[in-house]
Amino acid sequence: MRHAERAVFDLHRGLPVLIADETGDTLVHPVEGISAESIARFRELGGDRCALLLTGHRLASMSVPDIAEFAALPIVLPASPAELLRLAGEHAQRVPEGASLRDCVATEQAAVRLLRRARVLPAGLAVRVPAGNAGAVDAAVREGEFLRVPLEEALALCDGAPRLVRAGEARVPLAQGVDSRFVLFRERDGLQEHVAVLVGYPALWPEAVPVRLHCACLTGDVFGSQRCDCGEQLQRSIATINAQGGGILLYLAQEGRGIGLANKLRVYRLQDEGLDTVDADRTIGFGDDERDYRIAHDMLAALGVPRVALLTNNPAKIAALCDAGTEVANRQPLFGPITAHNRRYLSAMADRQGHLLHALLDDPAEPAPAISPDAGRG
Repeated sequence: MRHAERAVFDLHRGLPVLIADETGDTLVHPVEGISAESIARFRELGGDRCALLLTGHRLASMSVPDIAEFAALPIVLPASPAELLRLAGEHAQRVPEGASLRDCVATEQAAVRLLRRARVLPAGLAVRVPAGNAGAVDAAVREGEFLRVPLEEALALCDGAPRLVRAGEARVPLAQGVDSRFVLFRERDGLQEHVAVLVGYPALWPEAVPVRLHCACLTGDVFGSQRCDCGEQLQRSIATINAQGGGILLYLAQEGRGIGLANKLRVYRLQDEGLDTVDADRTIGFGDDERDYRIAHDMLAALGVPRVALLTNNPAKIAALCDAGTEVANRQPLFGPITAHNRRYLSAMADRQGHLLHALLDDPAEPAPAISPDAGRG
């Protein structure tokens, strides 16, 4: 899947790619990173009439219901980059009056899925390359201007879990005398790296290994952001695993529930405009949770851990690990502090995503319950 993996990297950089099927090429340019110059080149190869590819979540936020996954909004070039960015991700936008949406063809659907995997705005300008321009496009591919990806390869990449390579490891002593070993796993496309933090000595771990899946949160883990409870959960999870005789913290590079840091900051801006975290994600075109926990299963399998005691408040993590083939022997709750800044976020997680937080939200003054190895059995 080398070409598809490279295409994800190009889309992440804001560069256009070609997706090819048996009838020809679809040229796709991510809206994020588009410029007047790249629009002019796009128009030169594809013509004036193209489409803006949007997700059903984005269109629902624009008051267009009943779009299952993707749709194409006809666009006549030239259009300004600012106009395209407004249509792709700003709050309180509407589909232009008189515009008629159409279903996305297979190459366009694959394009949006690749954009989502690249963790840029899942919106792209797309055009079917006219037969008369096929020679110019072939020349551009030969010269390295564009990467051409077969449709089947793009779909295979999007349907599969990221392939991991064990890339390095070392002992890393932590605060409070916690002895740990960091094992780095790199995705083969080179975009993301995930870390397994092995706490204590594997020979002494419980039979159901205490495990925490912690998705990276730069703002909370590093800078102590008060918008979430991630930083405190990270520290408490390491302390809890250590107190139980050791285990594993999987630090997954899935910032912002899988949408990436740039999109997470867009979501924060929309929250400041009054949206909750779920509606903000949908406004920029994402689902409620874009994380892929098959990565966690693959890391655990590589470490020889088939059975875990999972530290989580999120039932989706339990279901995803079980579906992937990891046995979850029990669940252990893990609460961070509740503050005036994160209460709204935590309430949305509980009420709209089913996180098991109501005990905390109903009585924030009550201390977090003690966690025992048998917590959550049955």
